[in-house]
Amino acid sequence: MNQTKPSDGRRAWVGLAVLALPTLLVTMDLSVLFLAVPALTEDLRPSSAELLWITDIYGFLIAGSLITMGTLGDRIGRRRLLMIGGFAFAAASALAAFSTSAAMLIATRAVLGVAGATLAPSSLSLIRSLFPDERRRTKAIGIWMSCFAAGAAVGPLVGGALLEQFWWGSVFLLNVPVMALMLVLAPRLLPESRDPAPGRFDLIGAGLSVAALLTAIYGVKRVAEHGLDGAAAVAIAAGLALGAVFVRRMRRAEDPLIDLRLFRAPAIRISIAAMVLATFVMAGMLLFVAQYLQLVRGMGPLEAGIWSIPALVGSIAGSMLAPAVASRWRPGSVLAGSMTVAASGLTLLVLVSDGSALAVLVAGSLVMGLGAGAIGTIATDVIVGTAPPERAGAASGISETGGELGGALGIALLGSIGTAVYRAEVEDALPPGLPGEAASAARDTLGGAAGAGESLPGSVLGAAADAFVSGLQLAALTGAVLMAAGAAAAALVLRRRDSRARDAATCRA
Repeated sequence: MNQTKPSDGRRAWVGLAVLALPTLLVTMDLSVLFLAVPALTEDLRPSSAELLWITDIYGFLIAGSLITMGTLGDRIGRRRLLMIGGFAFAAASALAAFSTSAAMLIATRAVLGVAGATLAPSSLSLIRSLFPDERRRTKAIGIWMSCFAAGAAVGPLVGGALLEQFWWGSVFLLNVPVMALMLVLAPRLLPESRDPAPGRFDLIGAGLSVAALLTAIYGVKRVAEHGLDGAAAVAIAAGLALGAVFVRRMRRAEDPLIDLRLFRAPAIRISIAAMVLATFVMAGMLLFVAQYLQLVRGMGPLEAGIWSIPALVGSIAGSMLAPAVASRWRPGSVLAGSMTVAASGLTLLVLVSDGSALAVLVAGSLVMGLGAGAIGTIATDVIVGTAPPERAGAASGISETGGELGGALGIALLGSIGTAVYRAEVEDALPPGLPGEAASAARDTLGGAAGAGESLPGSVLGAAADAFVSGLQLAALTGAVLMAAGAAAAALVLRRRDSRARDAATCRA
């Protein structure tokens, strides 16, 4: 394979630090804008639809472009793609900071999303080149995965600090010097690697993959926000149809964008499922926790944000601890054990109520994050380690896309479960003769009930809070059951893989 031989010593770890820089920024930019929304709204005057696209277009295009960019890196070189993406990310960040209209900000955020999609699969596949040794690679992936959680945790804090002193565009300018540093160091510290015989790049297949993922993710997000209406159903159906066309094309193409033979490996299939589940429960439950702390516990946004950090701290700890555990136990056992830990944390969250001690929420969030972080590291390592070296970029893109889809599904499906429980219980608690506007607000969400304030009797507000907690408990129980089932499947499938690997090693000996 055409690649420079890397060092496994200090140079490789310094190279990993360079790869951590874009990883931190990609996740920071998912959350850092939220705090700037009031200020940019006052300055740019976007419509409600424009504001939705400003906040969502970045994540949409990252999720939709990951597979394409991972495969492109296999063809043109992963380091080259990383540097192209880093330059585009810095340039788009500078333009976003000085946007003069909502349309300009939407366009620059879209470019940021496409550029961001080059960074994660490129950096992950380069880790394989830097660390050919399995144990060191697992440790390196654990550090790399922890950067995602660290970026999510640091983003709101850094954004808040900048917004205290500067205008809303300052949250984007932070990206420029960090990417500039990466562009200077990457050629000196990172090896180039690519598929030596990549074939032609399938532009039609790339377009189909992006269109399928974007429409499906849009539909799922719309379900989370508005319920299963006509637009959501059409978007999801269109995404599935485009996905089916894409799969059919990949089966027939001479040079497919994705080699579907990758999915024949049970280890890759179960690891992708585990990755989807991990982000599914984390994203869905963090949404519930944030609302619970503010609307049930009565905390302000900053205080609620601080109490939401344990889940992210647990995720970082799980990512860092997983390699040490994996060096002593088989990957299948560690992945199954990590999913069991996450299920235990979710079970603790089932015990959360209006009157429960805050320690129950903190412990449940921490344990859930611990398991989810370990799942991310082990599943990613299995996917990258199982795929052929020349397909490392494509495998990395598939892994990251699974994570993005899991987060969108978690918010939509667990959120829908909570909403259904909430509306059913609140409907029974509404007294006759309640003004229509107040009744409608109370039925919609707990936030709507709280906003109605004095228009609602105290008994209705109490019932609304209880109904929300019931929805949270059922969502946590659903996540716990799914995680437990996933743990059993991982233990069974990956134990067979490990047994075959040992048998093969014995035969070679």
